[in-house]
Amino acid sequence: QVQLVESGGGLVQPGGSLTLSCAASGSSASSIYVMGWYRQAPGQQRTLVARDFNGGPTNYADSVRGRATISRDNAKNTVTLQMNDLSPEDTAVYYCNAGARLPLLSDYWGQGTQVTVSS
Repeated sequence: QVQLVESGGGLVQPGGSLTLSCAASGSSASSIYVMGWYRQAPGQQRTLVARDFNGGPTNYADSVRGRATISRDNAKNTVTLQMNDLSPEDTAVYYCNAGARLPLLSDYWGQGTQVTVSS
């Protein structure tokens, strides 16, 4: 099993920046092969923001490419998302996600953290 604990978020002014962090723990944490961030705006589906595969590619949603940077510390099982030039369209609940291989290939989610971009 993997537990994900998120931090960051809150109210941000348009044009501002945010940093979201997520730490993974649990018996299966050593088998994590991907970590990332998704977001869900009211009335909309949860969509990818950015994700990073162990030793592999990093994917960004078109809507955040050039404004977002995802970084990981594999030794600590943490993932950080930095975004700048925020707009009200970035308002959503942001979820940390991790994929782990053991004991079975599984997806894990954090509890979500609200990001509101408003003046």
